[in-house]
Amino acid sequence: MMALFTNVYFLIVVFYFAAVICVSFLTKKVASRSVADYLVAGRNLGVLFCSVVIAAEWLGGMSTIGVSERAFAKLSFEPILYNISTALGMIIIGYTVAKHYRKNNVHTVSEMIEALVGKEAKKVSAIAFLVAYVTLAYIQLQTATSVMSAIFKLDWLISTLMAAGVITIYTYIGGMHALAVASIMHMIVKFVGIGIAMFIGLSHVGGLSGLQSLLHQKGAVGCVYNPFNVDFGSALSLFIGGILGGMAAQASIQPIFAAKDVATAQKASILSSVFIAPFGIMTAMLGLIAATGLFIPTTTNPKLALTTLLTNPEFIHPVLGGFALAGILAAILSTVGPVNFAVVTIATKDIYHGFINPQADEKKIIQTAKKLVVIVSLITMPLAYFLQRGILDSAYISYAIRAIGAIVVLIGIYSRNWLTPLGVKLAFIGGTVAVFVCLLASNKGWFHLDKTYGAVGIAILSLVVGYFISKPKKEKETCKEL
Repeated sequence: MMALFTNVYFLIVVFYFAAVICVSFLTKKVASRSVADYLVAGRNLGVLFCSVVIAAEWLGGMSTIGVSERAFAKLSFEPILYNISTALGMIIIGYTVAKHYRKNNVHTVSEMIEALVGKEAKKVSAIAFLVAYVTLAYIQLQTATSVMSAIFKLDWLISTLMAAGVITIYTYIGGMHALAVASIMHMIVKFVGIGIAMFIGLSHVGGLSGLQSLLHQKGAVGCVYNPFNVDFGSALSLFIGGILGGMAAQASIQPIFAAKDVATAQKASILSSVFIAPFGIMTAMLGLIAATGLFIPTTTNPKLALTTLLTNPEFIHPVLGGFALAGILAAILSTVGPVNFAVVTIATKDIYHGFINPQADEKKIIQTAKKLVVIVSLITMPLAYFLQRGILDSAYISYAIRAIGAIVVLIGIYSRNWLTPLGVKLAFIGGTVAVFVCLLASNKGWFHLDKTYGAVGIAILSLVVGYFISKPKKEKETCKEL
């Protein structure tokens, strides 16, 4: 036990955890004033705060553990497409849907769908988004667990409980205000910590050319810095999923709901891309450096490659390594909080206040939201423990479902006549089922169709079918009115 308390990595990370929890207490009073204060920070975030919280949601476990894991396993820069596509998606959001989200004063994407189509479609979309975000929440918790396990040398279960505990405390206390203030801290720590580690790593391997040469010796093919080099279909799926997934991403759009006005929402969406794109390059680079085998065995669990590398004193000094690990935890905390909070917001506003208890007052809604913060953690902990697959692959279950929402919202804003309640319901039900059918078919060897393609294809087909089924009814109703 004494050895643990003299562990540099342990001390740095514990200090950082304490700082994050202290921040949440500073925001407690403001967050408790109203539902809007707790869920969307009183709709008063400025451009910098708003853009950082948006970026923080994307720069989490998938941008750190997920990207490095995939780069380590594939000996390729392919996973940087996750960050590049997301950055591009946020720019598109800034110029298209951001103003509509903020102008409608909604709390959730399902409320936006209700504004576009009607209440019939809201329940189905809310359930689909819950599935998407519970999936994403347990995956993000897994990434936090992998870091905790490496730092504290604890087994997976204990690490899961510790990570979930810290996340639950600071989200429960301060709501969106705590997430916003903590995100500034997270952004600084993760860019400085990971950035230093990347430059140290490149100096060890002889720069970019030296790294490419070492990876070719390990079996890499072609230019490792070409993200489309290994598997074009898989890379394109990452790219499409990243762009579409952001447009209906409750966790990253919730700060847009919290922006103080429409112009702020638009500017913050675009500015967030400046933070998002470079970060994946840094973590992918560290994954490739780990894959050289110079500092850690190439047989290392890919999920643990990044943390194992950063805890090797032959690679990086323990103080700098500890700071880099704090950066990874900062990235993960900055995402897990918003992702868990997205589940809470959907369950509170769309399910509880929308259907179970529409007459609930502000106090009751806040109480329910706080209870759900704890319930969400209790649900995601066993999932994070038992369901351990590739992080980016599993996360794209969520992206595929959210892509359905993106298509619905875009069509609803720019060509509303094509949307019908029936079509939207069929799109969410059929598209979500298609995601899991594609996964099952791939595992069983029946056929291989990427889940994002399956979800998007079925969603578009469903909207068209719904339109043509509903069209005769609309025409009859119009004739009767005449």
